[in-house]
Amino acid sequence: MTAAERNEAWADALVAELAAGGVDAVCVAPGSRSTPLTMAFARSDDVRIFSHLDERSAAYFALGRARRTGQVTPLVCTSGTAAANFHPAVMEADRARVPLLVLTADRPPELRDSGANQTVDQTKLYGDAVRWFRELPEPRDGGRPLRSLRTTAARALAEATGTPAGPVHLNCPFRKRLEPPEGTANEDRRTTAPERPHVRTTAGRPTLDEDRLADLAAAVDGADRGLVVAGPADDAAPSPDAVADFAAAAGFPILADPLSGVRYGPHVGDAPVVGGYDGYLDPAVTGDWPDPDLVVRFGASPTSKPLRKYLRRTGSRQLVVDPAGGWREAEFAATDLVVADPERLFEGLAERVAEPADPGWRDRWLDADRRYWATVADARGERRFEGDALATAVEDAPDPATLFVSNSMPVRDLDRFGAPRTADLTVLGNRGASGIDGIVSTALGAGSATGDPLVLVTGDLAFYHDMNGLLAVGRCGVDATIVVVNNDGGGIFHMLPVEAFDPPFTEQFRTPHGLDFAPAAELYGLEFVRARDRDAFREAYRASLDSAGTQVIEVRSDAERSHREREAIHRAAVDDLS
Repeated sequence: MTAAERNEAWADALVAELAAGGVDAVCVAPGSRSTPLTMAFARSDDVRIFSHLDERSAAYFALGRARRTGQVTPLVCTSGTAAANFHPAVMEADRARVPLLVLTADRPPELRDSGANQTVDQTKLYGDAVRWFRELPEPRDGGRPLRSLRTTAARALAEATGTPAGPVHLNCPFRKRLEPPEGTANEDRRTTAPERPHVRTTAGRPTLDEDRLADLAAAVDGADRGLVVAGPADDAAPSPDAVADFAAAAGFPILADPLSGVRYGPHVGDAPVVGGYDGYLDPAVTGDWPDPDLVVRFGASPTSKPLRKYLRRTGSRQLVVDPAGGWREAEFAATDLVVADPERLFEGLAERVAEPADPGWRDRWLDADRRYWATVADARGERRFEGDALATAVEDAPDPATLFVSNSMPVRDLDRFGAPRTADLTVLGNRGASGIDGIVSTALGAGSATGDPLVLVTGDLAFYHDMNGLLAVGRCGVDATIVVVNNDGGGIFHMLPVEAFDPPFTEQFRTPHGLDFAPAAELYGLEFVRARDRDAFREAYRASLDSAGTQVIEVRSDAERSHREREAIHRAAVDDLS
């Protein structure tokens, strides 16, 4: 068997095993050394290919799709710096617990460390950011090597979707000739996955034994003032209904991060969901409140800094529930780490709690939230500020819809101004490593996984960072409504004390760019609308949601003015509640 034939058979076996394990989509960036993998995926009847010209965009697109589906999305690239461009998305997948499988093609061992160009050390390239790394052997003949390959593929999928989920890296060396055997290149030959994986993994998540569950139920029963804090969701997030049922049984209000999966949905009609806490958890308000005596937390660390600081000030007993036993509490104020599946834990506690706590505590939070949202409504009628765009994006989003928000100010404005709704909104963001790179690509990847309308709200710097990700709109067939809040630079830095030092604040922190994004939209064949005021934005936003294709809606704003308006709304809310 020639090297070309071995490469082809080897790659076909790998792709077939991945498909048998449930992989239905792959993101591929072009390259020579990865030819066997690319052609094997192209021959597969079971895997859809999303082709990308840019490796960084490819990686973030795969991240978004995997985040939306919860299923592994593989990535394929050639050797060299192509693999390095996957690294930011791998870091995000690690921190955010998103299942990815990175397939990097490589040279055979004798060509490494030889001065050959496009050759870098790809062994454990991503360090501790991956759940598992394996260097595949070179393609070989025979039954045992192929069985070993299939087993490795099955193990890779199991590791990527384990507890916690995350990225896995397989480095795949191929020897030339990389193209299919002579005479087969133009054959219309398709491959299909076997009926079952070579190795089937049965995964589980930790469940507390009866005694420990009873101890926690007693703690809940004994709490007069309890809270449920729902942080940004990951693969192990409980269902909103399980959270709502537990909160109802215990009489606890739910402080729901906008990325938790709990702030939005049909359950909001009945559950005590609190969403405005970021705007009023100030010592001037809570100084006269009794402290909670029990806090039950799940998910990643909350987006809201005021919430995190409030929980630290209270000195309450805090249970952090995490099935992987990870420490996800940056204030180091938690008292208990509960290693358990949160869905089963909440179900078990709801069944065992004898009666809910006094409703006065819950009603205090719900009343504060009601008054806060009234303050916001008054401000939106009188003021112009960036948070209004996020509030409108939530209010007018279709039911159902996927809403993706950028880091920096958009996710913070969503937290503070995106009121709970009963609509079925899947709200996502890259809060693992919290970078502003790859935002467009991640959002489009999430949109590729569902027929729901897709809305992306991003800042101008994040949009600039990933403008080449817009190519996926046409290449990958994803439509979106893209809202760009353009304040000409890094508006978030107005939140920091360095704002008072100008110079160098404007040039070195705010970094105004002066870019006109209309030509960028034109370059990628997208419609562009510049909304001059609030009414124009709402009209353009609703028109985009009702239209086919992708529209980019720019909302111009003044970063300093918007920050002053946020401060004014905060003061008004605090004054009302103090």
